[in-house]
Amino acid sequence: MAKMRDLDLEFSRRTMLAASAGGIVWTTLLARLFQLQVLEGDRYASLAAENRVKLELAPPRRGRILDRFGTPLGAHRRAGRVTLIGEQVEDVPATLRRIAELIDLPAERQERIVRDAVRQASFVPVIVAEELTYEDFARMTVHAVSLPGVQVEMASTRSYPRGRDFAHVLGYVARASERDLGRLTEGANPSETELIRRLFKHPDMRTGRLGIEYLAEEWLRGTVGRRRVVTNAAGRIIEELPSDDLAPQEGRDVSITIDAYLQRAAIERFGDESGAAVVIDIESGDILALVSTPTYDPNDFVNGISTADYNALRENDRSPLFHKAYDGLYPPGSTFKMVVAAAALATGAVSPERRVHCPGHYWFAGRKWHCWKRGGHGSVDMHNGIKGSCDAYFYEIARLTGVEEIAKMARQFGFGHRWDIGVTGGKAGVVPNDAWKREALGEQWYEGETLNFGIGQGYLNASPLQLALMTARIATEGRDIRPNLIGVGPRPPEADIAAANLDPEIMQRMKAGMFGVTSEPGGTARSSGDLGLGGPRLAGKTGTAQVRRITTEERNSGVRKGASLDRKLRDHALFVAYAPADDPKYAISVIVEHGEGGSRAAAPVARDILAYALRTDSRRTPSYAQTASRTDAPASTRGTP
Repeated sequence: MAKMRDLDLEFSRRTMLAASAGGIVWTTLLARLFQLQVLEGDRYASLAAENRVKLELAPPRRGRILDRFGTPLGAHRRAGRVTLIGEQVEDVPATLRRIAELIDLPAERQERIVRDAVRQASFVPVIVAEELTYEDFARMTVHAVSLPGVQVEMASTRSYPRGRDFAHVLGYVARASERDLGRLTEGANPSETELIRRLFKHPDMRTGRLGIEYLAEEWLRGTVGRRRVVTNAAGRIIEELPSDDLAPQEGRDVSITIDAYLQRAAIERFGDESGAAVVIDIESGDILALVSTPTYDPNDFVNGISTADYNALRENDRSPLFHKAYDGLYPPGSTFKMVVAAAALATGAVSPERRVHCPGHYWFAGRKWHCWKRGGHGSVDMHNGIKGSCDAYFYEIARLTGVEEIAKMARQFGFGHRWDIGVTGGKAGVVPNDAWKREALGEQWYEGETLNFGIGQGYLNASPLQLALMTARIATEGRDIRPNLIGVGPRPPEADIAAANLDPEIMQRMKAGMFGVTSEPGGTARSSGDLGLGGPRLAGKTGTAQVRRITTEERNSGVRKGASLDRKLRDHALFVAYAPADDPKYAISVIVEHGEGGSRAAAPVARDILAYALRTDSRRTPSYAQTASRTDAPASTRGTP
């Protein structure tokens, strides 16, 4: 019996020890669970979510580009797209060949897609085709169910509704190249650089190329957002979570001063001719039209233009890719004669009444310098010299005035300076003098070269924008007009050039001469003076710029007519004007490349464009004037997204 009691006691002791040990273990477990689930529950839940939920970049929607009255020039539209996910496709080349049976997918494009699919993660979609037509989108949607890994979707893409009218002004967007990425990340810290590179590798992201799209990149781009996605262990997205609080911020709109309808009317007026036209509101300096023709469609570049199509544009002898109005440099010809006359009066080299006899030529240094009018103009004073565009008269007053004074006056009119208007490109041109020639050519200036300078030929060249600015300063009797293209958007730097110092009385004489050109007997463009609006007339000046040298032998036998020459050897036709003549509102310059005579080819174009501007009141108050300041920030090509 005693032994049984001892056994019971031993069992009870062991039971208590086991129970105590178990209690300690369970207490420890419960305490740890309490710590993990209650005290530190939020922390571990967050860590678990970070392992499961990722934040992916969400590209912002690019800001729009609008004309002065709110007409969209650069916007967005929805378009069909086909993508392919490599890991879900058993045979990528075979799948692409199957797609090519349904839509246009050239072999060159198929090879590029295969390379892209190999380079990147197999679960990242590769773009196969974009900008699907309605028929292609419907066809692909039907057949996509039998093509594993192929997705057909609607995506937002940059669109240029009036593309050809504004190609040279807006530029275009394209996928970022390594060169683009280098520019976009210049000066950024490592974390910003990585973010920008990741952002611009996104299939929906584009960057500006040329024009406003390039220079206003930061303004238009917007702020990158994030989207919450659930990923598996391999990193593949398996679910997307609500992300409204992290949504990207759309880029800001840019408004420009151009009237889209005036721009279209000007391009249509050129027809098949190549050339340029610039229209300026002489009160504000707003550029109302900036035309270069022929042109191209920037929509072709958004998703990548084919090599064949690009080469066709490059090889076109009328240079559709070249921005003639801003980058083009031409001898201004006789349109420059007002500058020479103004310099002669300002320096006192001649009086307005000083007469020069023109028998059709001018003798200097034993050489005959020809006037355009073979029989001559007779006795000519300044007014008639401008009206009839007498070369002999301007040879004489240029010689008397001298190259330095003419060059000085040319700069007062805005020549020799690159005007930054917020568009890529732009040329300063050449205003020659002795210092320029010594630096550029290593030679001194000869007096005979001043004669060529006096009729707008020789080393002198200028852009259509500069010619329009010259005309605006004459029309306003010497006001310091400066061209402006940006209504709302990134502001170009202020022009580093002294204010124009033009004598109003001299400018009045220039205006009188230009009115004589279009409205008095003997004027070289009298047939283009009437605007067809029941009264208002324009005042202008014709110009013809030689592109080839005419030999003495050819002059003696008769100068060959343009019709007998190859197009590229024919003279350029120029015309500058303002209207109405008695109350100026608009200034214009027109160049018709190889159009021969300014009065025949360029003046009618300028007349019709000015008539349209007056009839539709293109300079009326722009829509953005009531809603935003004209300029808000300096231009930049890079910034943190």
